[in-house]
Amino acid sequence: MKNHLRSILIFSFLIIGCAALFAGGAKESDGTKVVVYTTKSFAADYGPGPKIAELFKAKTGKEVEYVICKEGVLNRAILEGKASTADVLIGIDNHLIEKARKAKVLKAYKPTASDKIDSDVLIADDWLLTPFDYGYFAFMFDTKAKIKKPSSLKELIESAYAKKIVILDPSSSTTGLGLAAWTRAVFGDNYLDFWKALKPNIFAMAPKWSTGYGYFTAGEAPIAISYTSSLASHVLYDKTNRFQPLIFEEGHIIQIEGMGIAANAANTKGAKEFIDFMLTEEAQSLLPETQFMYPVIKGLALPASYKDVPKPAKVLRIPSEDQTESVNAVINVLQK
Repeated sequence: MKNHLRSILIFSFLIIGCAALFAGGAKESDGTKVVVYTTKSFAADYGPGPKIAELFKAKTGKEVEYVICKEGVLNRAILEGKASTADVLIGIDNHLIEKARKAKVLKAYKPTASDKIDSDVLIADDWLLTPFDYGYFAFMFDTKAKIKKPSSLKELIESAYAKKIVILDPSSSTTGLGLAAWTRAVFGDNYLDFWKALKPNIFAMAPKWSTGYGYFTAGEAPIAISYTSSLASHVLYDKTNRFQPLIFEEGHIIQIEGMGIAANAANTKGAKEFIDFMLTEEAQSLLPETQFMYPVIKGLALPASYKDVPKPAKVLRIPSEDQTESVNAVINVLQK
């Protein structure tokens, strides 16, 4: 009888434990570790993540555990729901804020150093996302290519660029999403007409930036979507100005990458400390030559590799809204 009762109790505890786990109730933290969901480019050895974790631990005594989200930080957070172990989500940008808001994967936090952030790169008044870096989307051009240099988005649909342009999948790449948003900012309701005309000129639609840009630097295509600041990477590592960002007359859309506290964070205190630390000069100064994006705090000097990186005269934005419908529309056009 005792053994039978003991078995019932054990079974009951297992059921309760499993139910709590899937409801998110079993997640606890002793406060000594901050779990950060992020991208490979941030967390890899060549990114800023390892050094930031080292500096953060020295300052706070807390470990940082990075979880690389190959499917995208926001997608991972949505898929996991309350089962997520994230304290911080880093890498959701200004074009994804409405999707994140609808999914309720973030909770608001206004950093202690919010006044240091350049007001031009603020993402949301409700502080669900705090900016940590930004950049401008641009097409990079191989100056050794035997084609004329385009000066506008409109020129990219000309037959001279047939099978010469690398783009990125807007459903899996924030850079690809940024290009879709850019075309909406320039062409308005007629943006799909541009995509229909561009289709014959696309060499490849890669799933992620590293794959697509690899086609470009390998010489397989002379034009690829990236950022104006990609030039700084070539100057720093390749010692060349061969690959140049094209500055277009219609203007360039800005990408602002953000960070926020996960809605079900187990270590909210540590998450706040991490976000605060990301806005310090020691963290921000790492970003220009690891992320190859601009720091968001005011007055921080850029390294010499940025000397010839052009800034667009006209900066574009689109209204803050869920981009899912427009992304699906672009993909439908390209798949027909």
